[in-house]
Amino acid sequence: MLARTADNLYWLSRYMERADFLARIVQATQRLASLPIDYSQPGQGTEWESALEASGAAEGFLETGAPVDEEHVVDYLTFSVENPASIRNCIEYARSNARSVRTALTSEMWEAINGAWFELKRFESVNIGRGQFDREELTRFLDFVKKTSLDFDGCAYRTMLRNDAYWFTRLGVYLERADNTARLLDVKYHVLLPESEVVGGSLDYFQWTAILRAVSAHTAYHWVYRQSIKPWLVADLLILKIEMPRSLIACYDNIVYFLDAIGRAYGIQGSSQRHARTVMERLQAASTREIFQSGLHEFITTFVEDNSRLSEAISTQYLVI
Repeated sequence: MLARTADNLYWLSRYMERADFLARIVQATQRLASLPIDYSQPGQGTEWESALEASGAAEGFLETGAPVDEEHVVDYLTFSVENPASIRNCIEYARSNARSVRTALTSEMWEAINGAWFELKRFESVNIGRGQFDREELTRFLDFVKKTSLDFDGCAYRTMLRNDAYWFTRLGVYLERADNTARLLDVKYHVLLPESEVVGGSLDYFQWTAILRAVSAHTAYHWVYRQSIKPWLVADLLILKIEMPRSLIACYDNIVYFLDAIGRAYGIQGSSQRHARTVMERLQAASTREIFQSGLHEFITTFVEDNSRLSEAISTQYLVI
């Protein structure tokens, strides 16, 4: 496979996964914003600040000079042309990558992404220039984005040959998903809870519940632990439970599998395979107690940096011409 083709497939999947994550972040933030919180407390940021941090868009948003409120943050994360990681741009970039490798996709995959692009244009024609969405329209748009991601992912899983095209597509999904889950955990632990609030208190409980719903893990949490929401158990579920599809260890289990498949197909192992196995071994050896004793923020920071290094290693090894 040409490096250019692999690169297009890899980033196509990353952009679709990122759009899904942004839609979930906005919906979770709306739930969090409905909680009664005193923002005059020292060290307390707003939920919309946390949404920008979780999506990695805080620096870019600050450059716009707009106030950090629901109207402006939602616009920046959804339809802003200036935000390279907005939902609108993610779908635009995904379709552009898909067009470049049209023959490497199944007809169902192409129809899913192309249909999503036309629907995006319809939403743009209705909403662009208003400055804000009404709640019902925003809900429809975010549900559309999540459904699009599910449709595309399902089409890839059910219709693609299990060859290098499929493997690079899956790598993009799981690398992006791991990064998103890690950032969401880190932002919750360090941005949302006011200094005067107790970990495990009522506000903490509702915030963790919103985070679980954001990654479709609320029901799974109660199936696994059968008790009320506790921060260390949420971290255990989203970091160390391989049965949880969005957990860090589940993502890396898949990353290692698909990198090894690519390595076998091309007859050579490289830095990306070695680095992925190192991260996986570290996750397998970790425990929730050790993570919280050493610091969840420090653990997540190290993980995000390792995930970024793996992305660079994959790019160097396979995607750069």
